[in-house]
Amino acid sequence: MEREPSADAVTGNVHLEDTTPWVRRWLRAEGVIAFAWGVVIWVLLNQPLPLLLVALLLPDLSMLGYLRGPHAGAILYNIVHNWATAGLVLLIALVAQSGPLILVGAVLLGHVGIDRALGYGLKYPTAFQDTHLGRIGRRR
Repeated sequence: MEREPSADAVTGNVHLEDTTPWVRRWLRAEGVIAFAWGVVIWVLLNQPLPLLLVALLLPDLSMLGYLRGPHAGAILYNIVHNWATAGLVLLIALVAQSGPLILVGAVLLGHVGIDRALGYGLKYPTAFQDTHLGRIGRRR
């Protein structure tokens, strides 16, 4: 007797856990490189590294959006934790020739990079643990 294909097979959906391991390594390497660029920018602007360690934690304040629920939390978190926001801030900073704003862009770039390197992705509104890089936390 022939098995019927699953709904995912019919729709063509692929779970991240089913993809080849090199994709995850590539995404994490991309994050490491972005983090390194954030650090390089910070250092080139002669800023103290201990201050960078503190500044790298600031984007996680966006998690406070989860106090309004998972949907609002995911939106705020994703606005802060993506390449487009970091790139836009850096672009505006370069056009405006604003050193402080370049530092903000460097922090965003570095923070998003280290998050991606550690496997943390953009959030889905279903739960904080549901990300575009797969589910984070302990498997049940």
